[in-house]
Amino acid sequence: MKITSIKSLFFVALISSLGAIAQADNLPSDQQVSSKTVSKPTYVEEYQAITEVLNKYIEGCKQAKSSIMKPAFNEHATMYSVGADGKLAGGAIPILFDGIDKGFRPSPDAQAAIVRIEIVGTAASARIDANDMSGISFTDFFHLLKVEGKWTVVSKIFQTHVAP
Repeated sequence: MKITSIKSLFFVALISSLGAIAQADNLPSDQQVSSKTVSKPTYVEEYQAITEVLNKYIEGCKQAKSSIMKPAFNEHATMYSVGADGKLAGGAIPILFDGIDKGFRPSPDAQAAIVRIEIVGTAASARIDANDMSGISFTDFFHLLKVEGKWTVVSKIFQTHVAP
């Protein structure tokens, strides 16, 4: 009986896969998914370039030096969050740099992780989670654009958390 169940499950999986393949074959050529898309070297290069930009931000936070993170941001970038009063707070990116230089202390043991990066052409979004960065833990969401061949952060929004 167990063999019959396994055969049935295999048959259902096989039929489902064939249906998905047939459905993909019916899509216009510009909408078909190719297994080669994800493994293109250019994707890896773009991912690594974005990671380098985000690591400048992380290192600037850890060292409490905005000069380290400034190259990651476009001069017109913005930063926003919701304040304790529930209202929108933030504005032009120099607010971040001022806060890092005046309000942060070096946190060499702080932990940060680039949780995800999504790339579509010259646009990307990313998430960073950080613990105990100058006594603060937070989640950052970044939007990046590839401007004149270089990835740059154009906006950042964030949520702070109680440090663990």
